[in-house]
Amino acid sequence: MTEDHGRTSAARSISDAARAELIERLGSRSIVFVGLMGAGKTAIGRRVAGELDIPFLDSDHEIEAASRMTVPELFELYGEAEFRSLEQRVIARILEGGPQVLSTGGGAYMNPLTRAAIAAHGISVWLKAEIDVLMERVAKKQNRPLLKTADPRGTMERLMSERYPVYATADVTVATRDERKEVIAAEVIEALGRHLTAREAASL
Repeated sequence: MTEDHGRTSAARSISDAARAELIERLGSRSIVFVGLMGAGKTAIGRRVAGELDIPFLDSDHEIEAASRMTVPELFELYGEAEFRSLEQRVIARILEGGPQVLSTGGGAYMNPLTRAAIAAHGISVWLKAEIDVLMERVAKKQNRPLLKTADPRGTMERLMSERYPVYATADVTVATRDERKEVIAAEVIEALGRHLTAREAASL
């Protein structure tokens, strides 16, 4: 299992006291980023992990390490259904190892078993983005199996209409946009703090 602890504590923008309090409230749960391809789940997730000084993992990277194949190769050889089954098993295994930050693939949260595992062992964070932001970002990479169509923008719009109602059930929603990742990461940490505080109060 690969881990990336991000930046050193000297470079953190969150105070040690605030970080310690958030980590204590998080307990053994994982912070799990969900959202469409291009939302910035890996970049923001890695930044949040660095701020909190906990491990960062990417489910796609873990799947590739476990299968010794790339995600596009898995899609091509076995189809999306088999890939989603493997993805669900890998994420369930990863979630046993919190606290940590986990970035998931765009379709992972659509699996009811994966959503249940995240709800049981994590705090879900939806990075919500507008289509123009997503298309600008995904255009820079050619490793998006679901966008290998004659109309990538139309495909993205369809995915948004199908997935956004499900993503909206996540514990925390943060708007991602054309802004520095440090700013978005700080907003995620603030939102996590509010959520964990409210969750703790509700359990009293």
